[in-house]
Order: sequence, then structure tokens, then C-alpha cells
Amino acid sequence: MQTNNFSALPLAKEILHNLNELGFKEMTPIQVQSLPLILEGKDIIAQAKTGSGKTAAFGLGLLHKLDVKKFKVQSLILCPTRELADQVAKELRRLARTIHNIKILTLYGGTAFGPQLGSLRHGAHIIVGTPGRVLAHLTKGSLSLEALDTLVLDEADRMLDMGFIEEIQNLISHAPTERQTLLFSATYPDSIADLSASMQKDAIEVKTVSQESVNKIKEVFYESEDKSQVLTNLLATHKPQSTIVFCNMKIQAQDMAKDLRSNGIDALAIHGDLEQYQRNDVLVQFSNRSCSVLVATDVAARGIDIKDLDMVVNINFPKDESTYTHRIGRTGRAGASGLAFTIFDGSGAQESEYYKNETRSFEDASILTQVKNFELKPQNVTLVIEGGKKDKVRAGDILGALTGDAGIAGKFVGKIDIYDRQAYVAIERSMIKQAHQCLKKGKLKGREFDVWILD
Repeated sequence: MQTNNFSALPLAKEILHNLNELGFKEMTPIQVQSLPLILEGKDIIAQAKTGSGKTAAFGLGLLHKLDVKKFKVQSLILCPTRELADQVAKELRRLARTIHNIKILTLYGGTAFGPQLGSLRHGAHIIVGTPGRVLAHLTKGSLSLEALDTLVLDEADRMLDMGFIEEIQNLISHAPTERQTLLFSATYPDSIADLSASMQKDAIEVKTVSQESVNKIKEVFYESEDKSQVLTNLLATHKPQSTIVFCNMKIQAQDMAKDLRSNGIDALAIHGDLEQYQRNDVLVQFSNRSCSVLVATDVAARGIDIKDLDMVVNINFPKDESTYTHRIGRTGRAGASGLAFTIFDGSGAQESEYYKNETRSFEDASILTQVKNFELKPQNVTLVIEGGKKDKVRAGDILGALTGDAGIAGKFVGKIDIYDRQAYVAIERSMIKQAHQCLKKGKLKGREFDVWILD
């Protein structure tokens, strides 16, 4: 008989105590079905949605058998994007906070190779990274997997979509054959079954998608030759605080973001041509409510996990319905209602037939209200501080300076993101000048840092 109580599992007392402190009251469906198998050392292939609790499922499994005294890489988690790798590492550190002297290291592209080499020389217990950068370190000899006993592929379907199959296969050749391999995927195409067969032993299938709460999403489709105008009308009608607009090509994403800005709607584009620092700027502004609309391609949007996303819009149909489901599944989470719109032109009329069902509606775009002089501005503006983790700058230092010296009430200070050499802080729009002047003239950690407003 299955139970959803963590205390029923053979986990260490300090781990159970930490789970209780973190508010983990009971297991999610994926944890109920997979954790006992993971703790038994079984290989599993699990199908579960984003937000289902899968990180805690594999995280608790690898922490349970980790030997902190053996200062070698014992677990490797592969992720499709650096953003997801950061999220996973952050969650693992939360789960491991009662385990002393544990080292969790992230390895991904878009950042300098040198500092990663330095960190690896000091050793690590757990590596979280993207396939390309992890393989680069293995090839260079700066990373060894000789002591690896747990390999995790998170969002395996996305890694295959992004063309990481060769890197994954080469990477596995560096790992011991006697290991536990855990594969997590939101979808289960044939390519996932093939990957499992090539790298797992007697893998047990776990599927919990049917048991997870269904997102409450209103799906509406509009046919129009003027997609930009229909999108503007949708934004004016619903006035969402946070929207992702999906485009199939990066040039289309750039043009759409430009059109929206010319119509008074704050929008930023994210696509494969952006430098990493530009990508960071865009993602930070969108996640901290300093940008109302993010226009993205599928590849660029992978790994982005924004809570409380009000609306998703597709410009033309995606390549398949699986991609469509993954896109709109970003809204309507945790019991909230979401909106999903698709705008297509006459060339997609035949394709639209594949999307028709009893829950989706196809409506005339002309019924949408056209609002003159409509503007959609975000509630926050982002300040950038040229100092970060490497400078010992903490979120508390920034908050203290703003609420103390600047006299800004805490309710006007939003999300604070700290990177190695930069920090970002969201400020309510009406207080941005006051906050900027305070941090520009003041000091953090006894030092002066350049501070500027991110437009």
C-alpha cells in the first residue's frame, strides 16, 4: 500500500526534519511512485509535468546514498538549459542544507571555462550541468566520473529536441557501467524509449501525468492576416501582467517584439542569437515583473519557469501538438486559471482542423475590442548592480540599503537575483529614481559599485 508521507521512507532523520521545515507535508504523485524505487537503486523512466516535484524525487534519492566523506563526483544531473540547471542546483541545495560539507557545482555554457576549472580542482559531490559543457570538461580531463553512481537526465525529451543526443552518448561512455540511471521526461516519444534502452538496465516506467492536476486553461484560436493587431487587441482586452508569445522563427520574434513596443506595449524578445549576458537581462526582467511580454522561440524558452504566467500566445501553429501542449502548459498552474491563444493566417487554415476539439473554441478576431492609445507597462523597473556573489554581495545587503538608507518601504522592492559579478533588483516604477540614487551614492559591503537602470 502506497503512502504519501515522507516519514514512511528510509530517509535520514536530518533530511526528514529539513523536509518538514521546508513545508514538504506530503509527497506528490511522482514522488509517491518513484522515490521508493529510486531508494532501492532501480533505474526508472518517469513521465511527469514540470512542477510535479520530480526534482525532489531524484534529489532525495541521490542525497540519501551520498557519501560526503568521499570527495568525488557521485551524482550527475544533465539539463537542457543553464536556467533549468540553476533551478535544479538551487533546489538540491535546499534539500541538502542539513548535510554538512556537501558541494554542488553547476557546469554550463555561456560562462567562462576558467572559473569552472578552478572549482573542479577543489572537487565536488554533485554536478548539475548541460551536456555540451559537461562533455567539454570530460574531454579536457578536468572532470572525472570514475566514482559516479547516479546519472539523471532531466527533461530528456527537450534535450533530444535540442540535438544533444550525440553529446549524451559520448558523455555516457565516460561513466561507469554499474550505476543508477534516472530519466525524467514530460513526454514519451519513441526516441525516449530508444534512449532508455541504450543507457538503462531493466528500467521501470513511472507515469503520473494522469494523476496530476489538469491546468485550467481557456484555449481560443483566431484566424487573421494581421497577427500583430490581434495580439495587441488580446493584450488590451485581458491586460495580463505576464505573457509569453511564441514564434516559430527568431526573426519573427524580433519583429513581433518591435511591433508591440511601437504600439506602447513593453516587450522583449529572446532567441538563439542573444549573447548570454543579453539573455540574462531579458529573463531577469521578465521573471521580476519588469517586462510585461516575452516574445520567444521554443529553443530560447526552454528552461524558463515563470510562476503565475497569465497568458500564452502562439503566433501560427507550432511544429506539432506536443509542442503546443508544452507551450500552453506554462499557464494555469497551481489551481489558477490561464489563457492560451493561437493566431494563424490563411495558410494555416487546413492545419487548424487538427486542433479542433470540444474544449477549444475558434472565434472571429473582429469581435476583439480595439483600444486606442493602449499601453501595457510593467509594474517594476530593474536596477543592475555591478557586484555579485564573487564580491560577497547578498540579497540582504541590497534590501538593507534600500529600506534603510534610501527609506524605501520593503513592499516596493521586488525580486533580487544575484549572479557572480552582477546583481539585479526589481523596484516599483514610482520609486526607481529614489532607489537608483541611493545605491549609486551609497555603499554595499563597504564598497561602491556602479549601478544603472536596465531599459
